[in-house]
Amino acid sequence: MASEQYLDDFTVGQRFGSPRVVMDGDAIKRFAAEFDPQPFHLNEQAAQETIFRGLVASGWHTAALTHKLLVASEFKPAGGIIGASLEIQWPRPTRPGDELHVETEVLEVRPSKSRPEQGIVKIRVTTFNQREEVLQTYVGNLVVRRRLP
Repeated sequence: MASEQYLDDFTVGQRFGSPRVVMDGDAIKRFAAEFDPQPFHLNEQAAQETIFRGLVASGWHTAALTHKLLVASEFKPAGGIIGASLEIQWPRPTRPGDELHVETEVLEVRPSKSRPEQGIVKIRVTTFNQREEVLQTYVGNLVVRRRLP
């Protein structure tokens, strides 16, 4: 397991991979029943009649699994993964049987001018399936602690 990384440990262009997880059809339905109860997430037959032409995971389910993979990756900001802002896109749906993995890229590192004990690390997190097709991308700003003297 990687040790915690402080603001000054990050550099633009760094990349971090993750483990992999398979999206299960029953898990898609359970998540949807509780958080996003739409036909294309709940029922294979009803989903056939939608633009997806089959069962798909909620984007929020994909986002939750992405975060789980991010936490399990070697990307270990000191103090945890604390979001300040997020812009998310889902260019392709996640389907039952898709094997998800994420790649995290550091886009920017900047110390806070008003809070010297922390700064912002801007990252792009891309979620891929087993065919390396992009299912989700997000760009986020994270609050990261600085190493204090």
